[in-house]
Amino acid sequence: MRNLSKSKINAFRQCPKRLWLEVHKSELRDDSASEASFQIGHRVGEIAQQIYDPLKNGRLIDIAALGHSAAFEQTRAWLNEPNNHAPIFEAGFTIPGALAYADVLLPDTTNPFAWKMIEIKSATSLKDYYREDVAIQSFIAAQSGVTLTSISVAHINNQFVYQSDGSYHGLFREIDLTEQSRALFPVVETWLRDSQEVVSIDTEPVVSVGPQCNDPFACPFQSYCNRDVVQPEYPLSSLPRLHAKKRESYQAQGWDDLLSVPDELLSDIHRKIKNASMSGEAYFNAEGAAADLAPHGFPAYFLDFETAMLPVPIWKGTRPYQQIPFQFSLHCLQQDGTLIHHSFLDLSGEDPSHACARQLIEQCVTNGPVYVYNAKFERMIIRQLATRFPEIEEPLQGIIDRIIDLEPIAREHYYHPSQHGSWSLKAVLPAAVPDLSYDQLDGVKDGMMAVSAYQEAIDPATLAERKKEIQNQLFSYCQLDTFAMVRLHQFLTKH
Repeated sequence: MRNLSKSKINAFRQCPKRLWLEVHKSELRDDSASEASFQIGHRVGEIAQQIYDPLKNGRLIDIAALGHSAAFEQTRAWLNEPNNHAPIFEAGFTIPGALAYADVLLPDTTNPFAWKMIEIKSATSLKDYYREDVAIQSFIAAQSGVTLTSISVAHINNQFVYQSDGSYHGLFREIDLTEQSRALFPVVETWLRDSQEVVSIDTEPVVSVGPQCNDPFACPFQSYCNRDVVQPEYPLSSLPRLHAKKRESYQAQGWDDLLSVPDELLSDIHRKIKNASMSGEAYFNAEGAAADLAPHGFPAYFLDFETAMLPVPIWKGTRPYQQIPFQFSLHCLQQDGTLIHHSFLDLSGEDPSHACARQLIEQCVTNGPVYVYNAKFERMIIRQLATRFPEIEEPLQGIIDRIIDLEPIAREHYYHPSQHGSWSLKAVLPAAVPDLSYDQLDGVKDGMMAVSAYQEAIDPATLAERKKEIQNQLFSYCQLDTFAMVRLHQFLTKH
């Protein structure tokens, strides 16, 4: 019998094949998409330890240093220590066939040798699957002999505002799941038994790819499981905003390729996509695009922000996951074709918001449209800056009033088969402006990479040489975003 961790039992619940692969072919995992989540969870866990250990007498089980056996032994010793009133972090429990670690164990001061278990989550709400997750963990703890008087989840409270005083009390919102968890104990016992049956077989279970591959998480074995799946050139995923019920209906009739779906069942935009895909040629209403853009005139500004969303705020007046702009790129295009570039980037580690707002106002003078790609985002960022800094609200509102979104204009008048149903800038650009590519960039090539690079740059441990390298990469990436909009504007207006 194998000792299965809570994560492996959860893998079984998602898909028996995933559990089998986790145990027998773990080298096939692709964890590239989960690295950012791991970093977030680690930071949130550190703050939780500060909050739940105000006397600073808490004890941490160092799993990496101890290994499982020693971690379980150390946990048992601390749990059974007389008059132990100190919290324990990463306490480990094991029963035949299963093991788990608890984020936080707090001593119940009213009941000697009893504990309160708290599972820390970095999300901002209680997810449905948290209930089962905590039930597994508390079942293993209880079966190992730990007396639990309460079982809770603590998730991020996104209304918490940091006051820059080092205090994070209020960052978490606790939800008691004691009764719900205990009610699931018989079900958990079944999950453990069935999980053992799956891992004991010699051959890989046969499970077709399906909705479970992304519910509740993206399975790290998707590339492996899809290796022999023959995908149509234009799958149904190329139809944007296709309702799940319609997708299921199409698939039930054997229409896995959008080209096979009858025209009468498609919306206007879906027919446009199908027709372009069938012909292999782009749809482009050049006159319509030019007519939509003509009234806005020149000078034309092209703006893009890069923002950080910190789960644990570090600057006064900011909230968890609030989008804080640390960089912008601004191109200014004159009617005669003259192009000037302005930029802002703050890697000091201080709150970049006020300096960003001030420089934006200085560089974005009081006339001419401000083009963006996805206006909802840029408007939100500038509106938040205006709220935080009321003394400059008026000029910031003036910039908001000048914003013109290029995305709906491209969506209305242009589509190339290579876009596969997406009008993101990175999908439209290679088709409309093939001489520009994000592949030419060194290092930072997308928004997620930009955020990771920023967080590395502001880390005090980052060396000056590496910080300079990151600075250059961020400048190049953000500048390309706005230059791409300039070129797209020129393409759509045929200038």
